[in-house]
Amino acid sequence: MDEEYDVIVLGTGLKECILSGLLSVDGLKVLHMDRNDYYGGESTSLNLTQLWKHFKGEDKPPEQLGASRDYNVDMFMMANGSLVRILIHTDVTKYLNFKAVDGSFVYNKSKIYKVPATDVEALKSPLMGLFEKRRARKFFIYVQDYDENDPKSHEGLDLTKVTAKELISKYGLEDDTIDFIGHALALYSSDNYLDQPALDFVKRMKLYAESLARFQGGSPYIYPLYGLGELPQAFARLSAVYGGTYMLNKPECKIEYGDGGKVIGVTSEGETAKCKKVVCDPSYLPDKVKKVGKVARAVCIMSHPIPDTNDSHSAQVIVPQKQLGRKSDMYLFCCSYAHNVAPKGKFIAFVSTEAETDDPKVELEPGIKLLGPVDEIFYDNYDRYEPTNDNTADNCFISASYDPTTHFETTVNDVIQMYTKITGKLL
Repeated sequence: MDEEYDVIVLGTGLKECILSGLLSVDGLKVLHMDRNDYYGGESTSLNLTQLWKHFKGEDKPPEQLGASRDYNVDMFMMANGSLVRILIHTDVTKYLNFKAVDGSFVYNKSKIYKVPATDVEALKSPLMGLFEKRRARKFFIYVQDYDENDPKSHEGLDLTKVTAKELISKYGLEDDTIDFIGHALALYSSDNYLDQPALDFVKRMKLYAESLARFQGGSPYIYPLYGLGELPQAFARLSAVYGGTYMLNKPECKIEYGDGGKVIGVTSEGETAKCKKVVCDPSYLPDKVKKVGKVARAVCIMSHPIPDTNDSHSAQVIVPQKQLGRKSDMYLFCCSYAHNVAPKGKFIAFVSTEAETDDPKVELEPGIKLLGPVDEIFYDNYDRYEPTNDNTADNCFISASYDPTTHFETTVNDVIQMYTKITGKLL
């Protein structure tokens, strides 16, 4: 332990594991420690007995739910977006098997609809009336043909200056259409994007369509077989292949600072490992983060898929805030024995949102109603933190807590920004 490292990573949550993998591949000497004796931190997967113990404090789940070992229930769930870039960049796919998620849906005007992602799908979609379909088709064609490096495809619009709202108004789209495009295609969790330059909005729509084409499933999302708990472990393996050192079950990791306030090492069990930089989740440096919100979540075990999702064995449904008269979107995600996360005939569904009141159960109700009958339901909530420190002053790089989204977009963006701050390089 008494060695010197370029970076010490504390916590084996998904973000920390991806970063330790990326930094190891870059040739940095990495030590990765966790106070727990298992990988994954918040992003671990539980079997049925562990799930029962976690929520009910006892370890005897009812027999009709099937064998405990057949369950891999994610303590937070996700699908996918720009994560693919990192998977390919690091070659971590050697250690993981992915399967496309069957369907991507949106809740609009009190019903669940498939998300149309191309001009052809827009024309077929029951989400819109006849004239709106034509307007949406024109807009989708503009987005599909848009190429940042080809001014001819810009149609006279500078998307670094024109806002998303101005771009959309050029096509005369209705509010409900804007709602599903912004939240279920571009994956924004609030409407702030409408007043920002439209370039990011168009790029996000293109990423959705490209991912949809790449995975050749009914959605632009992929999900690991045996659940998300596989992801941190795969990146941990990758880090080890490139010389990273792993130490689990290290209690009281204390970060040490030098005279100038910069980090110089981490002490655990009386031994200090020296380092130049520390990467960690908010729980390791509570005095350098602030609470920014709270996530409310329900985990449900069911014997059927989510109704109105074409019997999809795995699906995401996004419920935009306006549809429920809320300030934040609600996310539903369902997976099943097709992804080896439950016994045959069983489905696991998650409902999550940013908590806006002190009664998460009541807040989650509109989402839970969309699931139909459930065999078991567990409620969970956790505080969300963001770093407040100046990492140029102390060399501590702290990840933000996971938000309620069921896709990887925000998580990966945080990882990519942290990578750039730590290494000074773009990924």
